[in-house]
Amino acid sequence: MMKRIRQVCILVAICLTSPLARVYNQREALPKNIRQTGLNLDRSGQVAFWLTDPGRSVLFVQQPSIPFATTDKPADTPTIHVDAAQTYQPIDGFGYTLTGGSAMLISRMNEASRAALLNELFSTEGKGIGVSYLRLSIGASDLDERVFSYDDLPTGETDPKLTKFNLAPDREYLIPVLKQILTINPALKILGSPWSPPAWMKSNGNTKGGSLKLEFYDAYARYFVKYIQEMQAAGIRIDAVTIQNEPLHPGNNPSLLMLPAEQALFIKQNLGPAFKKAGIKTKIILYDHNADRPDYPITVLNDPDARKYVDGSAFHLYAGPIGALSEVHKAYPDKNLYFTEQWIGAPGNLKGDLVWHVRELIIGATRNWSRTVLQWNLAADPEQKPHTPGGCDQCLGAITINGNTVKRNPAYYNIAVVSKFVQPGSIRIDSDLPKSLPNVAFKTPEGRIVLIVLNDSPSTQRFNIEKSGKRAVAVLSGGAVGTYLFE
Repeated sequence: MMKRIRQVCILVAICLTSPLARVYNQREALPKNIRQTGLNLDRSGQVAFWLTDPGRSVLFVQQPSIPFATTDKPADTPTIHVDAAQTYQPIDGFGYTLTGGSAMLISRMNEASRAALLNELFSTEGKGIGVSYLRLSIGASDLDERVFSYDDLPTGETDPKLTKFNLAPDREYLIPVLKQILTINPALKILGSPWSPPAWMKSNGNTKGGSLKLEFYDAYARYFVKYIQEMQAAGIRIDAVTIQNEPLHPGNNPSLLMLPAEQALFIKQNLGPAFKKAGIKTKIILYDHNADRPDYPITVLNDPDARKYVDGSAFHLYAGPIGALSEVHKAYPDKNLYFTEQWIGAPGNLKGDLVWHVRELIIGATRNWSRTVLQWNLAADPEQKPHTPGGCDQCLGAITINGNTVKRNPAYYNIAVVSKFVQPGSIRIDSDLPKSLPNVAFKTPEGRIVLIVLNDSPSTQRFNIEKSGKRAVAVLSGGAVGTYLFE
């Protein structure tokens, strides 16, 4: 009889420790409201924990909670102390650029597949990752099927009164997709960025390169006003605009060269006054290019007549260090900072891409005062299309759409680790930086603490999470990211 009991016990132990049993027990240990909504995450004395560990094929999956209590600090264990009393910048959101090509691919999905995808991207409920910020191109970007503006004319013609201005190119795909997104997340913030003015406004009469002709500065300012007004009439509020995508890169198609003195002149003499006259509340954000040139936004902000119209500066990280954002903050601490674009080249490498993008952007940009982190771009097809002639043919979307089939790529997870829980209105708070454990902490409008930690080493690391005298002991494999939630 005793032998039989021992056999049963061994079988039970094996079942309870099998991978399938661990997944089942982990799920069943969660209250019903957590499993259904993913929002009621904190329990007394517990740290809720989501793991993203490509080395073990764990992709943003909730793990068993970690005890959070007043205990002795384990010896020789690094500690991340979170101080909610020390606050920094508010957060506007995390997300992607919704290019015209992305909108086209999403629009061509069947109704059920499209609804499921948009709910997954823009809802915080269930498996939703809670994307809360989108960047749009004003006119075409290089990831549209073709180059266009909202006032294209035959060669030699001009339209300074903008009588032929028309949002028609966006009405086919972009605007319908945006309206569906806004039914899911009405609080979504939207940034508009032009890649080029209409060709007739430019010194070379071409969509690629050239400069904005001084005689059309006024018309181009009114072009922005009409864009914002007509998008508003379509039910889409533009929260902010940048003046020019990558103003020091005139080699893209479309593109424009706009030097700091030109941007300052355009802001103070045309765009700022045009917004004021029309009662436009949309924020004006300057620069929108790489971190190797913090002198560009500082030069514009040094002009007091331009500065009074400017909300802040936007950055990419194809060159320069992310710490350059803090140089601009130090020079003008009353002006905001935004991180608006970073690509991943196809085919992508989740293990390496996750580490770099979380360290430099999710953690690095926000620790250097950025209110947003946006990846480039939301969606492409399996061949990285569509794109314009001469546009990026290696830009891997956060998702790959093939008909109604969706593949989730590195940028999807880079954003998901933070976007689901750090919603607009959250504020960055202070946290220690132990060696090889870059991290950033936020306090949400509901009062929860969200801590994002990367193990930036090849070896498994054990560390403490500490707040107000309580601590939890966490473990991350090399290259893994932990998203921790607690009160």
